[in-house]
Amino acid sequence: MRSKCSLFLFSLVLFLTLPAQAALIPAEPQIAARAYLVMDADTGKIIAAKDQGKPFPPASLTKMMTAYILEYELNKGNVSEDDLVLVSEKAWRTAGSRMFIREGTQVRLGDLIKGIVIQSGNDASVAVAEHIAGSESAFADLMNQHATLLGMENSYFMNATGLPAENHYASAQDLAILAKAIIRQFPQHYSIYSEKYFTYNNIKQPNRNKLLWRDKTVDGLKTGHTEEAGYCLVASAERDGMRLITVVMGTSDEEARARESQKLLSYAFRYYRTHKLYDADKVLNTAKVWSGAQNQVNIGIDQPLFVTIPRGQADKLEATMDIDRVIKAPVEQGQVYGKVRVTLEGEAVAEVPLVALNSVNEGGLMKRIWHAILLFVTSLIG
Repeated sequence: MRSKCSLFLFSLVLFLTLPAQAALIPAEPQIAARAYLVMDADTGKIIAAKDQGKPFPPASLTKMMTAYILEYELNKGNVSEDDLVLVSEKAWRTAGSRMFIREGTQVRLGDLIKGIVIQSGNDASVAVAEHIAGSESAFADLMNQHATLLGMENSYFMNATGLPAENHYASAQDLAILAKAIIRQFPQHYSIYSEKYFTYNNIKQPNRNKLLWRDKTVDGLKTGHTEEAGYCLVASAERDGMRLITVVMGTSDEEARARESQKLLSYAFRYYRTHKLYDADKVLNTAKVWSGAQNQVNIGIDQPLFVTIPRGQADKLEATMDIDRVIKAPVEQGQVYGKVRVTLEGEAVAEVPLVALNSVNEGGLMKRIWHAILLFVTSLIG
């Protein structure tokens, strides 16, 4: 059984001081794309979308996964940016956009990641795939394993470049999930996505993301284009502590993908706000512990709690705690003992587990026996 009680929203008093007013939210903007979405990067809330779960050819948006795996391997210490990668004939001959690496030469891995992200180099992508996994096909298998771990349910990769291939696809929602992972998991590498130019082999190439020049709050991520996929863009921007991710797939040209992405960013930033309600590891309540060396355990959440809601509605947020009525020792730190539910005018906007913030060992034999008797009697009465 569980006991439900109101949670005193002292955090809301501290963090949220917006005046009460009605939420005046216009309809989503008309977006000229096969699929699109705008998502809050902290909460994962999708603010506006169309066909976000439908798979489409991702073109060079594929390279986000190639870069993600390289960043993952760098973070693990399995490879280094100073590693020298031998360029194969296959990498050199790969068609499409290029970094212009030469067969038989050795290229720093740190340069290759810039060639992938900034120049959208197919040659660089194949070289990295071969360096990490031995072959591009083996690397594609690794891409699909990472996609599964990230929860990308409507994506499948056949190569590291995004060149047209049968059974190679991704959804807008999955690409937003991937963008969020790149931003949050590897912040030390994320600045690469905002670089406007990269020069290699005396060839200077611009980043194809036009928004980097038009909006100073935009700092990523990746463009893509093939005849089959149309013009695609995954973008991210941060304003006043709120980070958004947009995905547009299948627009008509370079200008359209930038324009439609800007529409989504403008709409979401103008009419929505993200609020941090609680910090991680903050004690929200205490709960009785039966048969424990201590009689109470601190209860809270192990990750910060953010919500994304229409502007001007913060004062209408309500939260409740639903805590397990019977908690018996031993208690392990991080063990789940209930949940926090946040609602806005009766509609759920967030629900996260309540966990033990400290461990509690079992008490002595006599205490365990006595508490067992009390629990038995309580169950009969209840």
